[in-house]
Amino acid sequence: MSSELLPHTLDAHPVTGMYNGKFGVWLFLASEVMLFGALFSAYILLRTHGDFPTHKETLLNYKIGALNTFLLITSSVTMVMAWASFKLNDPGKGKLYLWITVILSCAFLFIKIKFEYMHKIHEDIIPSTSTFYGIYYCMTGLHGLHILGGVVVMLYFLTVGSGLWNKNQQQFTNRIECTGLYWHFVDLVWIFLFPVFYLL
Repeated sequence: MSSELLPHTLDAHPVTGMYNGKFGVWLFLASEVMLFGALFSAYILLRTHGDFPTHKETLLNYKIGALNTFLLITSSVTMVMAWASFKLNDPGKGKLYLWITVILSCAFLFIKIKFEYMHKIHEDIIPSTSTFYGIYYCMTGLHGLHILGGVVVMLYFLTVGSGLWNKNQQQFTNRIECTGLYWHFVDLVWIFLFPVFYLL
């Protein structure tokens, strides 16, 4: 569709000060803040009014958590570099940084599933083991699904959706920026999850 039929897909809307896609992502992220905010609030209430284990008693490996934190923070940097490369009309470098982001994300998921979830399930530590583990599996699992969703979107832009670059470079770059906004939110959620579950 042309910009006449869908105005402000490239230029900023006079009311919001941003193009429609970016505004839509911010609205979506606002709903995500409410979702995770409710879960964090529930966790805090249960922790302050219940008999919760300390981080030494939970059997959560803070070194694995720290490694995953490093991977996600690094993926945020590469996501910015991907967007900047597309913005500077260097799609080759943009795709490279996007692939690195995907690899770092998959490494996070592999470590989380292989060395945490599977290890705990092998030790018969499942969501029904305790309230703590019920919340742990719920919040980290939901976060993992968000990472998986981000990976799917990035893979789309690296494969089938990459043709948009040849048709409309600015629109493609804007979509990478929107993906980046989502990705930074996902990383930010983990920055809160890590200390709450692994350090406190």
